[in-house]
Amino acid sequence: MKCTSTRAVRKIRTWLLVSCLATGFILGSCAQKQERVGLLLYNLADPYIEVFARQIQEEAGGSFLTLLYDAGNSQLIQNEQIDALLAKKPALMMLNPVDRLASHALIRKLQAENIPIIFFNREPLAKDLALWERCYYVGAQAEQSGQMQAELVMELFGSDPEKLNAYDKNGDGIIQLIILKGEQGHQDAELRTKELLRSFEARGFALELLAVEVANWKQDEAYEKIGPLLRAHQGRIELIASNNDAMALGAIMRLRQLGYFQDNDKNGKVDRFDQSWLPIVGIDGLREAEESIRDGYLYGTVKNDSLSMAKAMVELASRLIAGARPESTAYSLEDGKYIWIDYQPFIR
Repeated sequence: MKCTSTRAVRKIRTWLLVSCLATGFILGSCAQKQERVGLLLYNLADPYIEVFARQIQEEAGGSFLTLLYDAGNSQLIQNEQIDALLAKKPALMMLNPVDRLASHALIRKLQAENIPIIFFNREPLAKDLALWERCYYVGAQAEQSGQMQAELVMELFGSDPEKLNAYDKNGDGIIQLIILKGEQGHQDAELRTKELLRSFEARGFALELLAVEVANWKQDEAYEKIGPLLRAHQGRIELIASNNDAMALGAIMRLRQLGYFQDNDKNGKVDRFDQSWLPIVGIDGLREAEESIRDGYLYGTVKNDSLSMAKAMVELASRLIAGARPESTAYSLEDGKYIWIDYQPFIR
């Protein structure tokens, strides 16, 4: 019998991960001769980052020791953690910066110590990555996620901008939508939002953007903000596009409480054919999001393939620690700096 919820399991995992973060808990084999690698996270409370960090640790295995630090969404704390980590003489740092604009100073600091850097999840400015040859970025191109999200929606609405199907509930030939935005000014949030809208325009789909609501990547914030949005727009919403899965799941939770996602046709399941069903799309590919899709609530997501990124990061780190050329990895290194991992669409 399953006795713990997914959320409870995550809390247990998170507690285990953060219990020794103040000193930099060593994860991995205890072999004395292994090199140390710093793994610095912007916020372990982010569900995507929690999974990503665990995948990096698992992929590292006995290749090197992993020193994990959680900045709790504070750049000041992360700066202090880096200073503390330098005393441990790491061979390399894997860095998920709180503020991508802080990357310039961090690169200069680690360059002075000749410690190579693999950035991930939050991409530094290109001019900052160009400061030093021994810093790299592993990630996905945010533009692609917005484009794929738009493709999922266009397919749902019939793929013909001149003749939308029944999901255009008011029959006006226009998709009325709300965007749940991750974070104002955050590179991924801005690009995902921009490319979503641009992709519709490029294909000739007419949109009416009812609202762009910032919920800071958080499920609980999206939950709180959906109620007022529904009241403000009086049943006109035909689509909710979320910059990540966590916010999409928060919206679904609130919508279910307000009477959406009912088994109206009494076929024993919730699906897109029920009158109270509302299309919602996310990005990330969280396990909970995939479960929500299979259960008939979330329409689709665009998977941000953290497992492939973790594999690429560990292989690149191993090469750099061994003094091998970074180009010798199995992953294409673009401009000598970037390893790009494609997003993947996921629907039921």
